[in-house]
Amino acid sequence: MPQAGSPPGSGSTALLALSLALAGSLSGGQHYDYYGWQPENLPHGRFYGREPQCLDIPPDMQLCRDVGYKRMRLPNLLEHETMAEAKQQAGSWVPLLAKQCHTDTQLFLCSLFAPVCLDRPVYPCRSLCEVVRDSCAPVMESYGFPWPEMLHCGKFPSDHELCIAVQFGNSKATPPPVSKICTQCEMEHKADGMMEQMCSSDFVVKMRIKEMTEENGERRLVAAQKKKVLKLGPLKRKDTKKMVLHMRNAGACPCPQLDSLSGSFLVMGRKVGSRLLLLAIYPWQKHNKEMKFAVKFMFSYPCPLYHPLLYGAGQH
Repeated sequence: MPQAGSPPGSGSTALLALSLALAGSLSGGQHYDYYGWQPENLPHGRFYGREPQCLDIPPDMQLCRDVGYKRMRLPNLLEHETMAEAKQQAGSWVPLLAKQCHTDTQLFLCSLFAPVCLDRPVYPCRSLCEVVRDSCAPVMESYGFPWPEMLHCGKFPSDHELCIAVQFGNSKATPPPVSKICTQCEMEHKADGMMEQMCSSDFVVKMRIKEMTEENGERRLVAAQKKKVLKLGPLKRKDTKKMVLHMRNAGACPCPQLDSLSGSFLVMGRKVGSRLLLLAIYPWQKHNKEMKFAVKFMFSYPCPLYHPLLYGAGQH
């Protein structure tokens, strides 16, 4: 079965090989037709309102700029009809790459957001979707985000059909190493990273931790009565009066910040239903210039209207 993909920065790519095998060469024209396998939820025949085009992957499309090929088709396979829309939506997924939940994450996402130019659409195989989902969904759940419906693996073709298969990773979900720091405990060390975390969070609080317990694979942090709310967001009075934070999928992973519960902490989180999910935690350091600047930002400047779906240490 044909496979496609490329490690970032590679000059010779499996996707290029796939392109040559399918089309004889990469499409050099600006317009071409797409037929073949289509998701069940799309109509038969041509399924875009505008003529597809071959365009260069823009340098500021961080998710796919180093995927291993230079040109993409638009509209893409997620029905984004403009480059501006494709770039904005793709930007939400850049932080997931930094989590390194599976080695084929970029291959899978870029096959949809920035599909390689061929004379027909080539979707990711269902097995590729499933292995990336099984490895990365737990990371997303830690931040309170479910695996999205638009990436439902049942929509993609089975492996015996023409599709992009698992390329660089294992055919099974990649288990996180036991020693890997909890997702919520990966810290940014620069003010701009902290500010992005704050803007991506529903609430930001400076607080002490009264107690910490572990149950059903998650940690539960109970805040002391005295606290300072830096960003209220959707929190109600009852949320702040008796604040309990939940760390999903954090029962077995280490969190150096919580080795000692003495002192104050800067915490960020999201409200999901009636639960408060902890997304990031820092020991409070009043002499830390980066933290001081980031906290001042909360009171001085508005957050941008658009920010990533996830965030995390390791972004560049």
